[in-house]
Amino acid sequence: MDTVANDATSVARRRARASADALYAGDKASQGLGIELLDVAPGSVRVGMTVRADMVNGHGICHGGILFMLADSAFAFACNSYGEPMVAAGASIEFLASVNKGARITATATETSRSARGGIYDVVVARESGEPLAHFRGRCARLRLPLQPSPQEEPK
Repeated sequence: MDTVANDATSVARRRARASADALYAGDKASQGLGIELLDVAPGSVRVGMTVRADMVNGHGICHGGILFMLADSAFAFACNSYGEPMVAAGASIEFLASVNKGARITATATETSRSARGGIYDVVVARESGEPLAHFRGRCARLRLPLQPSPQEEPK
């Protein structure tokens, strides 16, 4: 019984990683910020990045929009980890502490609820020490792609 459960867990983790890798391959925004996929499991993702000089605001600390984007990227990879296309339908963030240039930070997304139509994910942005910098909550909805005409229906 444990072997079957372990095999199913292993398959689900591989599927989640493949889904995250495929999404990341086309995610030029996350790549441009230097965001890295660190850990991936179904409904859960941890990403990391280093705060660069071009990411600080006029106060000399990391711009809140950068922290939001890191959290949003973790959220996106987590809600798409089942291979079903999901997009953000809403999100909010609470900033708890500032972070300086050169700091290594992570964002860990955890699934709170999920249905066929969407889900809720909580993300904690933290320093390497684990000290929380921000709490983010995202709501996703299934992406409804337009139907493609079948080859027989395409206009000539």
